[in-house]
Amino acid sequence: MNAYSQYQQNQIMSASSEQILLMLYDGAIRFTRQAIRGMEEENLTQFHHGIEKSMAIIIEFSNSLDHTIGGDIAGNLDALYDFMIRELTLANLHKDIKKLKVVEKLLVDLRATWGEAVETNNREQAPLDQLASTPKAQSNGTLPEVYVPFSISR
Repeated sequence: MNAYSQYQQNQIMSASSEQILLMLYDGAIRFTRQAIRGMEEENLTQFHHGIEKSMAIIIEFSNSLDHTIGGDIAGNLDALYDFMIRELTLANLHKDIKKLKVVEKLLVDLRATWGEAVETNNREQAPLDQLASTPKAQSNGTLPEVYVPFSISR
């Protein structure tokens, strides 16, 4: 295994589930763009490979939905994933670049939405993490020397 492959494997193994989700969206977008490029360059191998890989990721997204927890959102995502799979299938059958571009746009929009959700979640978790690491009063009732009152800005 070369150094780059090892680096990629380590990156995946140490990633959170949210980071993996975003990486998968990045991959689906990259493979859809590869299919578009393959069609533009009349490279059918690249075209088919891109569709196959993008479709595999989208199918995995669909299979991983939890309809009991996700409710309507999971149902809407499932319908959207089904639509993308149909569009990729039709693009493959009819060599239709327009259908690929529709899927690409949907993936880019979904990736941006998930990215914002992850950032919002991380921002909301940060104050909770800070509370957990806030210095406690010492046993004699005084605060540690590193304590800075909330109202004082640095």
